[in-house]
Amino acid sequence: MKTIRVGKGRIGAGCPCFLAAEIGINHNGDMALAHRSIDAAAEAGADAVKFQNYRTEDFLSDRSLTYEYISQGKAVVEAQYDMFKRCELSPSSLVELREHCDRRGLIFFSTPTNEGGVEDLARAGALLLKNGSDYLVHLPLIRAMAGSGLPTVLSTGMATLGEIDDAVRAFREAGGTGLLLLLCTSSYPTPPEDVHLRKIAALAAAFDCPVGLSDHTQGIVAAVGAVALGACFIEKHFTLDRTLPGPDQRFSSDPAEFRALVDAVRVMEKSLGSSEITPTPSEMAGRRGYRLSCVAAEELKAGHCLSSADVAFRRPGTGLPPKALEWLLGRRLANPVSRGHIFMPEDFA
Repeated sequence: MKTIRVGKGRIGAGCPCFLAAEIGINHNGDMALAHRSIDAAAEAGADAVKFQNYRTEDFLSDRSLTYEYISQGKAVVEAQYDMFKRCELSPSSLVELREHCDRRGLIFFSTPTNEGGVEDLARAGALLLKNGSDYLVHLPLIRAMAGSGLPTVLSTGMATLGEIDDAVRAFREAGGTGLLLLLCTSSYPTPPEDVHLRKIAALAAAFDCPVGLSDHTQGIVAAVGAVALGACFIEKHFTLDRTLPGPDQRFSSDPAEFRALVDAVRVMEKSLGSSEITPTPSEMAGRRGYRLSCVAAEELKAGHCLSSADVAFRRPGTGLPPKALEWLLGRRLANPVSRGHIFMPEDFA
């Protein structure tokens, strides 16, 4: 996979996995909560936080449409328009949030739903754009993202291979260069059997770009597994507290779980290591102690001609190895040896 530049860093092959805490709409329209969430994400080890700077009217005109979700342990049914409208972010809010991210050393990015939103993010100083799965088929918006010159993440939930191909072509033909795809399942929360992490390698091979995971599962197993299979970017919904009201809170990671995710990913990255088949440095120290040597099975006299019954295999591996048995058979001892003596070439006349 290739890499893409985001600010002063890079995302992709050979780089540490980029871990994004998606605050999304979990701020509930409360800027104070949004700011506390940024601080918590930074302290949990996130590399970035993501918001959504949509305009509700871009995707909803029928105000009778409702959405049912579980919040604070209860089923809630409310108008989609009301749910989304209360969480909209103004252009000035984007600047404020980006400045806070800068202070905490985080990359700020967001999901717009129109060309004006792309321009708002560019003016706010965003270093990365995100196109949501619901907007993967909105090719004019993808072209606008490409035209911004900013690296762009395309989420592929609900998509066919053909739809992903259309989106990638639209981005590249419009001059976009920094493209990253995210495997995504648009199910909230996503059951494990619907994740299909093997698609990560398929997407990378099909579109020749870095691939990550937009994770809607509960827990951290899928995200860590994705890293093992080559994901270079993990996006995970993030909340200060799962008991807060809102549609996404219950399946989001709280600060403790996100920290556990960060730690597990960093351990996984170390564990992946190299494909070279050779003892590791830590194994080299144990080879002499754990391997076997050819030793005398009994006390033997000088001049004795060795047979297979005279040789046993014991630790440590500091003498002739077991594969030297054929060389030993029929050789005469130059000196007497005690039981357990580790055979060396100089033992033989």
